Amino acid sequence: MNELIPALGGLLDNTFQGLPYLLPELILVLTFVLVILVDLFAPGKRSTAAFVVCLAGMTASVAAGFLPVPSEHGQPTLLFGHTLWVDGAGRIFKQIFYGVTILFAVFLRCNSEMKSHSKGPGDFYILLPAILLSLNLMSMASSLLLVYLSIEMVSIASYLAVGYVSGSSKQTEAAMKYVLFGSACSAVMLYGMSMLYGFTGTLNVADPEFVSRLAQMPVLASSVALGLVLVGVGFKLSFVPMHFWSPDVYEGAPTPVTAFLSTGPKIAGFALLMRLMTSLSTEGASVLGFNLTEVLSCLAILSMVAGNFAALWQENVKRMLAYSSIGHTGFILLAVVAHSHDGLKALLFYVLIYAVMNMAAFMIAGKIEEQSGATRLSDYRGLGKYLKLEMVCFTVVLVSLTGLPPLAGFIAKFLIFSAIFEAYTRSHSPLMIALLVTGAVTTVVSLFYYFKIPLNAFLRSAETEPALRKKSDALTVLMVVLTALLLLWGVFPGLLI
Repeated sequence: MNELIPALGGLLDNTFQGLPYLLPELILVLTFVLVILVDLFAPGKRSTAAFVVCLAGMTASVAAGFLPVPSEHGQPTLLFGHTLWVDGAGRIFKQIFYGVTILFAVFLRCNSEMKSHSKGPGDFYILLPAILLSLNLMSMASSLLLVYLSIEMVSIASYLAVGYVSGSSKQTEAAMKYVLFGSACSAVMLYGMSMLYGFTGTLNVADPEFVSRLAQMPVLASSVALGLVLVGVGFKLSFVPMHFWSPDVYEGAPTPVTAFLSTGPKIAGFALLMRLMTSLSTEGASVLGFNLTEVLSCLAILSMVAGNFAALWQENVKRMLAYSSIGHTGFILLAVVAHSHDGLKALLFYVLIYAVMNMAAFMIAGKIEEQSGATRLSDYRGLGKYLKLEMVCFTVVLVSLTGLPPLAGFIAKFLIFSAIFEAYTRSHSPLMIALLVTGAVTTVVSLFYYFKIPLNAFLRSAETEPALRKKSDALTVLMVVLTALLLLWGVFPGLLI
């Protein structure tokens, strides 16, 4: 203890110097406490006060991210003893998380299942600032300890979200599967992290000593440790073979929760993987005998093939979108594998467009289910005649998910293909060609299941006229806005790039 006393002054100075960078996260902590108090003293079926405070706090948090802070000539900065990264990519990820969480909050607010539930949505609004805080920390983490804590924060909040309603046996089953599978992956990841700490004597993956000391270990030992950590990250990304939970959970969970699980935690997982890829660069990975580029390339190919071909056989719309999400995970891994400036730009652009596309797809599917009860592809027959606005928007979103011009999904896929081709010209690796071919083939395959929805809605007739409960609310406006953004960013991608 006496040896630590002289170092306390430096540690405190380092902590106080880093606090301005964490202002957005500190605001989220305050918002979390305020929403609890507001929901406690102003309860209600709709919990309007808690909703307003939650949105105001999260908006203040993202606004604080634009305030000027001390910087080292705009270069990436490591804070709190090399525990947190602060850089431009992290700020963009945090803005994407904010957008996804706001869309999630509005979706919850408009969802009839949540409004009619006896608990009300108030407890759900308490989770939102905590979720956003943990997503932010995942995108900034450089320490294995913070990686684990941030992933667990997201996981616990997600478990609560999936099991919040539990109005049917299918929802209860989805929540149980999610908790059990997530707990097992968390334990495996923690064991891998403990091995890495034992091998290197440090928790900071950005520390140069981390790779150098790990390289001194037997190849099998370092490969097993890194592989176990990748299991935990893979649970969040739901790439093959860590994808088994997602179709059942996506189908059984409330639609707003499914929309969030397919976007927020997944994008945070890519941010985390990008940090790991940066620390274990190609040179370092080859020294370790664990070539992360080759491993991720194989996982990307498996995910694209399994996700897209499995989606072909699905009849449930949410389940089909779940397998589609696995296919998109594999495709986004291409940008991580490229590991270049263009790859990072393609990754940031794609995850933003993917968040808009997937949130819009689940919003429209949820709205159609509320109005018509349609959950299967066969239930969509003839709906284009009655739900014109919803089905037109759905068709546009599905075309964008496929990656066809002139929508933003096409630009996003083009950027990733360009980054992988550039990586091939640098390395001449056959894996890069395999990734290009697989990405192109699976994009064509996705046409066949995405277009089943407009095919049934517009070109086939229902045997009986559906009983509809039409309604217009904030979700209708949001649905149209998101669809328009996909068209706008597809025609004018320079607005984002």
